Amino acid sequence: MNLTSGDILGPDGRVAARLSSYEHREQQVAMAAVVAEALASRSPLVVEAGTGVGKSFGYLVPAILAVTDRSTNIKRVVVSTHTISLQEQLLQKDIPFLNSVIPREFTALLAKGRGNYVSLRRLEQAVDRQQSLFERDEETHQLAQIRDWARDTDDGSLSSMSYRPWSSVWDEVRSDSSNCMGRACPRRKECFYYAARERVGRAQILVVNHALFFSDLALRDVGAAILPEYDAVILDEAHTVEAVAGNHLGMSISSGQIDYTLRRLYNDVTNKGLFVHHEFKEGREAVLYCRLAADDLFADLHDLQSTLPNNGRLRETQDFENLLGPALRKLAKLARNFGETMEPTSKQDLQSAANRLHGVADELDAWQQQTESETVYWLNSNVNRRGNPRLRLMSAPINVGATLREKLFSQDKAIILTSATLSTSEKGSFDFFQSRIGLTQAKAVQLGSPFQYRQQAKIIVPTGMPDPNLQRAEFESSCVAMIKRHVERTDGRTFVLFTSFEMLRNTERQLVPWLTEKNLAIYSQAAGLPRTAMLEQFKKNPRSVLLGVDSFWQGVDVPGDSLLNVIIAKLPFSVPDQPLIEARLDIIRESGGNPFNDYQLPEAIIKLKQGFGRLIRTASDHGHVVILDPRILTKPYGRKFLQALPDCEIVHEAVNE
Repeated sequence: MNLTSGDILGPDGRVAARLSSYEHREQQVAMAAVVAEALASRSPLVVEAGTGVGKSFGYLVPAILAVTDRSTNIKRVVVSTHTISLQEQLLQKDIPFLNSVIPREFTALLAKGRGNYVSLRRLEQAVDRQQSLFERDEETHQLAQIRDWARDTDDGSLSSMSYRPWSSVWDEVRSDSSNCMGRACPRRKECFYYAARERVGRAQILVVNHALFFSDLALRDVGAAILPEYDAVILDEAHTVEAVAGNHLGMSISSGQIDYTLRRLYNDVTNKGLFVHHEFKEGREAVLYCRLAADDLFADLHDLQSTLPNNGRLRETQDFENLLGPALRKLAKLARNFGETMEPTSKQDLQSAANRLHGVADELDAWQQQTESETVYWLNSNVNRRGNPRLRLMSAPINVGATLREKLFSQDKAIILTSATLSTSEKGSFDFFQSRIGLTQAKAVQLGSPFQYRQQAKIIVPTGMPDPNLQRAEFESSCVAMIKRHVERTDGRTFVLFTSFEMLRNTERQLVPWLTEKNLAIYSQAAGLPRTAMLEQFKKNPRSVLLGVDSFWQGVDVPGDSLLNVIIAKLPFSVPDQPLIEARLDIIRESGGNPFNDYQLPEAIIKLKQGFGRLIRTASDHGHVVILDPRILTKPYGRKFLQALPDCEIVHEAVNE
């Protein structure tokens, strides 16, 4: 049957026939048409689809039609998202519905990273040697729970567990490429990971997250691809692509990770670990030497950090003694040689340990020697949950565009990037987004929202607010007063979005007594609650205020009267002294550009559009967005922020009113 996207999504289409509450959206049909065109021609496409367009149907329908049409050259499409909530929507709601209305058979699956699956062989081993592995009774108890779960689970993945296991336990039982015996594994026929991989290999639509997609992209050069071959990729929530790609193309090594790796081999305090189980005395002695070398190295790095700028950035290679790298390689060689004398399963464990040690040593060398060009290197210090200081060695590519151009955009694949926020002006300029990801030539389409923003939302901008740069204390005090005013008007039902934890905490301290007096609840991201848990509590208790930072500016969906008020404390400019941001601004400056106009401003505009987008999620939603930062009125660039937002009534309201 010859079908088009219009046959499915049009006013007389199959979706309309199925849904009694169907509302025709021209933008959705238009999106499906350009996506179908990009798939057919295997060409890049950028689509900004405003909130309410229903962009998931706008790309899923043409993707499903393409993979089920034998006349096309599209056999498999990868759909990548940034947030778990969108993944769940696609897999639990959108794809099953489309499967029921599109008269073609197709397969769609969620692809997960290997570490999400339990290894039955490793689980057996962990049970056998648990007395030499684990330091706490709670860990052995949880291992028993995992063993019982593994007998009944259908898929053997973390998502089917009713709790999140401790990393110290899961790391001993999860599927691991370096610890895999392949066809020689005695549990190969029952392996959950290989069963999942076979299902993924047959799927026509694969749903993944950006982290997995870009990890796969990075590994393809060394022949270690995670995903099967595909003909097209649809990157939803594409405004996050630069950040996620940068994270997965960079490097991060911490003192805590090294300590954890060595403790798994031998913990001299508890006399536990792999080398204790195998009675490998020489290995235990080598671990102790590595610990001393690690202590010396991180002490030197701590001293080095005190000579660096506050952001810890290294602008040139540093000459410091690194005895840890050679010590780790020597330990790896000992482990590998010792493994050669053992039976296959134990040999595999020791070879896997050797590979990990070699990998850490190579990363230390690469960081010290700064082997990658166009990369920024820095030191970051923090404190772990136990209050112990941790030092992290970091690197990231300054510009991911060149890498994405080579590994993604130059391939013979259809690449479709979509989000509600990709352009930086009302005229639909995608230049900033495309330049940041290295996409020099593509069809770019801006589709407006079907929502009636003039009737549904207002933008309130207080006048007379102090300047946040020149009068910081006065500005934050005025913000608290304005937050109280607008929270009281809507009796809670408010998000307050911040650009820093510091301002969030200061505001929270000042709000709590007033909220207590008004009998309003507060949910603060500073309390450490998971985002999902905060959202659920907020939805159940509308008479509340939620204080959030970066992760609440995007990917959060609270439709209905539970959210009537979004207060944005400051315009979301990135901190210019963060090492990666600083390096990007340096490159722009050195090439004759203007760092503020070319990077900071357009990036902040996109993020403000994301924050605004939290308010109106359905055609019946209503409310107002309050922007407390006076620079949106007092600075010439403020007009660009307002022009990029949906067409709403703008209300100027005096602070002293």
